[in-house]
Amino acid sequence: MDALTTAARGWLEDDPDDHTRGELAGILAAASAGDTEALADLADRFSGTLEFGTAGLRGRMGAGPNRMNRAVVIRAAAGLARYLTDTVGPGAVVAIGYDARHGSAQFARDTAGVMTAAGHHARLLPRRLPTPVLAYATLALNADAGVMVTASHNPPQDNGYKVYLGGRVVTDEGRGAQIVPPHDADIAARIAAVGPVAAVPRTEGGWEIIGESVIDDYIAAAAAVAGHAPDERRATTRIVLTPLHGVGGDTGRRVLASAGFDDIHLVEAQEQPDPDFPTVAFPNPEEHGAIDLALDLAREIGADVVIANDPDADRCAVATVVDGRWQMLHGDVVGSLLGELIASRISDTPGAVLANSIVSSQQLSAIAAAHGLRYVATLTGFKWIGRVPSLAFGYEEALGYCVAPHVVRDKDGLSAAVLIASLVADLGASGRTLADAIDDLARTYGVYLTRQVAARFANTADIAATMRRLLDAPPTRLGGSPVTSFDTLDEGYAGLPPTPGLHLATEAGARVIIRPSGTEPKVKAYLEVVAPCDGDVGVARAKASDAMDLLERAVRGALHIA
Repeated sequence: MDALTTAARGWLEDDPDDHTRGELAGILAAASAGDTEALADLADRFSGTLEFGTAGLRGRMGAGPNRMNRAVVIRAAAGLARYLTDTVGPGAVVAIGYDARHGSAQFARDTAGVMTAAGHHARLLPRRLPTPVLAYATLALNADAGVMVTASHNPPQDNGYKVYLGGRVVTDEGRGAQIVPPHDADIAARIAAVGPVAAVPRTEGGWEIIGESVIDDYIAAAAAVAGHAPDERRATTRIVLTPLHGVGGDTGRRVLASAGFDDIHLVEAQEQPDPDFPTVAFPNPEEHGAIDLALDLAREIGADVVIANDPDADRCAVATVVDGRWQMLHGDVVGSLLGELIASRISDTPGAVLANSIVSSQQLSAIAAAHGLRYVATLTGFKWIGRVPSLAFGYEEALGYCVAPHVVRDKDGLSAAVLIASLVADLGASGRTLADAIDDLARTYGVYLTRQVAARFANTADIAATMRRLLDAPPTRLGGSPVTSFDTLDEGYAGLPPTPGLHLATEAGARVIIRPSGTEPKVKAYLEVVAPCDGDVGVARAKASDAMDLLERAVRGALHIA
């Protein structure tokens, strides 16, 4: 308690924010009076420092070094400013954006103030906007760095700090992409060297507000992804759109309208930004129930497609009618649909590459081969996908799609939305649907069925113990089939850099990748089975589904999931 009291009092003296100072003072008083819950809370807040890595910063809001707050953000901005000074000298251009989460606007202004005081040129987006707009601005303005204040699809109590590098810092295909090693460690080292927050120079103004023309240019570029419309079908394609209380509603509608889609229906209860996300248990379109209101509206108005973005609009979920009922499509299914569409447009283009993360479906590899294109598998995360040389299309199964790398070198839920909408319109012109296009993929490439299983743990020690147990004694059979290959991702796999995890393949052609989550206290398993289709898609799907059920039961057993 003495050590915690000393640490908390030191924090109170240096905290620039009245709200978090008051919060911490109350917790400290309660803990000092013997409140065990307050003591545990205090201990957690001072158990370490929120780490800066390839995902930047992300964590719960609140006072203390292990939380997202103004003090942590100011120190992060100071470390990034020092890194830019050391790398390119004074006068670096830094584009800064923010979403509608609690604290985002203040964190963005603090960052702009630190950059300005450090002698850099801070350029702040004029209002709360989607992450893809900031990623676009980083490229379009040839900024040396981009900072987006967002926690993406995390719970309401979280916020985050996402960093891109470009301009004079990164000049190859990684320009405008998220940070990767060694940049993350170099920035983290400079953050660690920052002294008291009170000593960090910070202005109250003097930065530039980015003009509306940059936003207009992004909307035009994202809309252009749809390509030429062969008829007027776009105007009559009925779209239900939900931003899930995030910042994608207005920009998403403008992108779709610019591409010729006039029949757009936003879910009214989720249309306006709200950092408390009142209509969903978890603001992630992948989560059960998150798009129920959108599906209800789709049934009511007879929509052609449902499109849902996560709160910062870098992810895109798609729902359509399959076998007579509305259902959300798996990210791998959408990835294959978009991959096939883009591959058909650029077929046999020399050097063009389709890429996805190693935990995503292998169907994209088959699509690339069929169209004479190259295929690349990357580590998990768009920080890797976005920097693949000659990238034409990249995706990962967690609803992230990069359909226009020249526009945004990251996942972009708005340009993906307009491309999906154009596919729906083109199919509708000939009386067909997304379900028909999915069947076409099965007939051409076979049925690729993917599924994810996750084991949640209370602490990182349990996660490490689970991974060690699997590495020391890997399963010899999965889904009734012998395991024919076992590879540790820690040692590098298929030419990829080392990363925690393992890869297993079975005699029956199934594969499983097991890895600790980078953002949640989970161990995740990614499952895939492939069933050839000799004509009857339904029969092939049934075989794949049966094989997947067996595989899932085996993996759950291996992870000790009930």
